[in-house]
Amino acid sequence: MIPVQQNRSAIDPGLTVNHVELYVGDAEARMAEFVTGYGFEHFATTVNRERRSDVVCQGSIALVLTEPRSAGHPAHDFITAHGDAVADIALRTADAARTYELAVSRGARTVSAPSVTEGAGNGVHAVIEAFADVRHSLIQAPAGIGPGPWLPGLGPVEQDSAGVGVGLEAIDHLAVCLPAGSLIPTVSYYETALGFSKVYEERIEVGAQAMASQVVQSGSGGVTLTLIEPDLSATPGQIDAFLSDHCGGGVQHIAFSCSDSVATVGAVSGRGVEFLETPDHYYKTLADRIAPAAHSIAELQGLGILLDQDHDGQLFQIFARSTHPRRTFFLEIIERLGARTFGSGNIKALYEAVEAEQTQTRALS
Repeated sequence: MIPVQQNRSAIDPGLTVNHVELYVGDAEARMAEFVTGYGFEHFATTVNRERRSDVVCQGSIALVLTEPRSAGHPAHDFITAHGDAVADIALRTADAARTYELAVSRGARTVSAPSVTEGAGNGVHAVIEAFADVRHSLIQAPAGIGPGPWLPGLGPVEQDSAGVGVGLEAIDHLAVCLPAGSLIPTVSYYETALGFSKVYEERIEVGAQAMASQVVQSGSGGVTLTLIEPDLSATPGQIDAFLSDHCGGGVQHIAFSCSDSVATVGAVSGRGVEFLETPDHYYKTLADRIAPAAHSIAELQGLGILLDQDHDGQLFQIFARSTHPRRTFFLEIIERLGARTFGSGNIKALYEAVEAEQTQTRALS
């Protein structure tokens, strides 16, 4: 990855992720996956004629799972097009009206103007477009509410006893797949409308496949989007498949941070979550590339955790096997020891490991 000069003209440098809303076909089933598999707490719910929404929380992570109950709710058409997917990356701001007005004046596309949330004091909620069919709610919590997520309109429920936590702490980043030709305009939109900084860019080549990636980040560093588009001059690959199966651009995965990947991945695996398998050959050559600063190679291999490093440190990461019918959405667990990048070195290493194992298999057959 190539570091890029940062743009510090952020509209609100304190922007953070308040919550992420997914539109889903079955909120109760999706909620159960997060509670049972990932140790989330079932925190709040609401049900009316239009929708059912369940909230699950762990650390500073808040996810809203919204199921449409009428054809008139926007989730209905969204799910028809994309299946279960991220629909709203809600941003916490100190002044939603001001953030909205400045963003719109700088080119943000409006969805709904600021409004005071009914029965919530001075809480304010506005919405602008993000990319594709995804939007950004701008959330200003009522006075006296702490820094944690504020979820207007959702009443509390009793704590789910299964929500014991597994060490997940925050949303590290969201990875977004975009149609070819839309990467640069999308980056420009975030830089101009919200004052995000472009902090990295790279071209990733995997065999005959290729993709371009740029990373934008809020001034606080609390919101990070990894934006990716396919290279149409190369062989079609996973980004092209996502765009086809998802019917357009969208969030491919959410990465959750933790402070001990071996402990967290071990706990999640023990709760029944399946992760993508890593070829044994990857670990045979790992010590030649990187000396782990934490954990042993045996521990990493036992759980299938990947290791990468950049000039600032190391990162440990693993990707859960998608449970989405279209295989267009999945989760990542990541531990950072100073590293600021996103594991692109693992893409090449995994590709070479798979090729080596296939070569070895052919030689033995």
